[in-house]
Amino acid sequence: MPEFFNVLPPADALGVLLDHVEPLCEVETVPTWEALGRVTARPAVSPEDLPAFPRATMDGYSVRSADTFGATESLPAYLEVVGEVAMGVEPGAALGVGEAAVAYTGGMLADGADAVAMVENTQAVGGETIEVLRPVSPGENVSRVGEDVRAGEVVLDAGRAVRPQDIGGLMALGIESVAAARRPRAAIVSTGDELVGRGTEPGPGRIRDVNSYTISALVEKAGGAPLRMGLVADDFGRQRRAALDGLARADMLVFSAGSSVSARDLTVRVIASLGEPGVLVHGISFKPGKPTILAVVDGKPAIGLPGNPVSAAVVFEMIGAPVIHALLGRSAVPRLSSVRARLARDVPSETGRQDTVQVTLVEEDGGVAAEPVFGGSGLIYTMVRADGHFTVPADKGGLYAGEEVSVGLY
Repeated sequence: MPEFFNVLPPADALGVLLDHVEPLCEVETVPTWEALGRVTARPAVSPEDLPAFPRATMDGYSVRSADTFGATESLPAYLEVVGEVAMGVEPGAALGVGEAAVAYTGGMLADGADAVAMVENTQAVGGETIEVLRPVSPGENVSRVGEDVRAGEVVLDAGRAVRPQDIGGLMALGIESVAAARRPRAAIVSTGDELVGRGTEPGPGRIRDVNSYTISALVEKAGGAPLRMGLVADDFGRQRRAALDGLARADMLVFSAGSSVSARDLTVRVIASLGEPGVLVHGISFKPGKPTILAVVDGKPAIGLPGNPVSAAVVFEMIGAPVIHALLGRSAVPRLSSVRARLARDVPSETGRQDTVQVTLVEEDGGVAAEPVFGGSGLIYTMVRADGHFTVPADKGGLYAGEEVSVGLY
């Protein structure tokens, strides 16, 4: 077992843990319309061309482009309208020389047509005759067969989280189910004699459980399935039994609280007793969250989070979420949306430690200002009030007002 509190930079600590994490490789079939956020386990392949037929991209007239060559407003091309191609039906009109048919956006072209003259560039001159005021080239204002997708083309790679537009794209091809990686189950054990569950009024010295619910939401956000194991007192035997139960029922274990070095903090001893290889890292050079524990127990990752709610949430986003992504076999880790902003005031830090600072954002002077939300890591509303956060690099002893930072948006 490594020496406790031999701290590592967060990225190095995460790398140590991920070296032991393998994708679950369990596949579920999910209806496409219910697949938002699910990670594809196999590539999705198009069964057909899209569009399946030449489609008009503008309202106007199906034409033979050659009949419009040389047309100008002063010397238009005259065409006879011989029919109309209604939406959702096959064309009943076939064009000969000097003929046109009414076309609608998304509808089929008349037989023999190779372009659409926009209605804005035409003019009715009586009877069934129109003037075309400018020429159109072959294929103009037309979506060609297979222009969007070709039959046999991979439209979604494996390991990709399904987005709303992906669902639309799959449904357009008649793909009504997705082979998705099973959501990793994360057993969440919240520890501490001071905690009370929901529906219970806390007495003197007691507090409501926050972390079980914050971490559960973060597990779901990352693509996992949370399994709350309940509140467990500061007792080695009880915590160990809860941990073993969680590991038996889930794919990873998350302990909240009990990761520091005080005599009553039991998590590291509990995790070390569960199986091999055990504790890999105890301590990261990061604020908030220095006493974080990273372990593997018989092939399953285990994370000991600090008890303070801000620390627990920040560390789980930084360490726990990538573990879930790895279990899912994601091909790319999602990134937070970010914005560049100027610091509104000085932010102190310590060289050699990476700090995360919560901020609110204010538009001013044609730019964006980041106002730090100062407060201890036990104050959950420092995060609730924040619009995002930025990181002070480990090689900086703080940042000055006016410096530009990249703020990751919540």
